[in-house]
Amino acid sequence: MSELIKKQLNDAKALMDKAIDHTDNELSKIRAGKASPSMLDGISVDYYGTPTPLSQVGNVNTPDARTIIVQPWEKSLLTAIEKAIKEADLGINPQNDGVVIRLNVPPLTEERRRDLVKKVKAEAENGKVAVRNIRKDTNAKIQKLKSEGVSEDEIKTGEGEVQKLTDSYIVKVDKLTEAKEKDIMTV
Repeated sequence: MSELIKKQLNDAKALMDKAIDHTDNELSKIRAGKASPSMLDGISVDYYGTPTPLSQVGNVNTPDARTIIVQPWEKSLLTAIEKAIKEADLGINPQNDGVVIRLNVPPLTEERRRDLVKKVKAEAENGKVAVRNIRKDTNAKIQKLKSEGVSEDEIKTGEGEVQKLTDSYIVKVDKLTEAKEKDIMTV
């Protein structure tokens, strides 16, 4: 196989790895009834006029399976953190006791679990679309290699390899999805 095609395959593999990581990250934000500090990832707090990630303005931990505690490094940030959590619309009401903010994660109802599974499937589909787009772009780049003297047979082989790569990454997305669905549906 041509070095040019191998380079395209390696680039595609790296991009697909990023797509899988992104999908995994997005799936971890969907809560499964258990308290997890990662549920608060993506929440920004107004820190003296600058949106700052919550993890950079306080300590986030889970003393038990149903509670998240946010302990700000500056007491003056309590109300800003509370406001940011409310605006994030996590379906959890923050409780400010003047020292820390407690988040009690309620157990999931059957209906809420089904909604979350739908959300997981939508996120997984986004991951698959990203992988397929990478396949499309890589195939286009491989086609352009004709002008650089790469033979038709090598191009066909390269496209076949891209398809194998795509299929393996779609399976990875399916495994992530399956694991997350199982996690959500486990009472």
